[in-house]
Amino acid sequence: QVQLVESGGGLVQAGGSLRLSCVASGRTFSMDAMGWFRQVPGKEREFVAAISWSGRSGDYADSVKGRFTISRDNAKSTVYLQMNSLKPEDTAVYYCAARDRARASESVGAYDYWGQGTQVTVSS
Repeated sequence: QVQLVESGGGLVQAGGSLRLSCVASGRTFSMDAMGWFRQVPGKEREFVAAISWSGRSGDYADSVKGRFTISRDNAKSTVYLQMNSLKPEDTAVYYCAARDRARASESVGAYDYWGQGTQVTVSS
């Protein structure tokens, strides 16, 4: 079992930056691929970014490429999402997820554990 706790969300103006953190506990974090997803009311949860267990490879949604960066610190059991040049359309609840595989995935269904989410609001 893995517990995930996100933090770092908040209100920011368009063009600003935020860094989300997700701390994992409960099992060996370093063997899990991790992902960030987001969801707005009335829409399905969508992929944002994912990272393999080693941190050597990262995948990004087209909508965030060049603006967001995912990284991890296995010694701290933490995954980060650095979000720059934020836009109002980035407003959503952001969720951290872990899967019992080393390889990252863009699929919601591929993840086994989820955090409670953190709200990100970008004002225009």
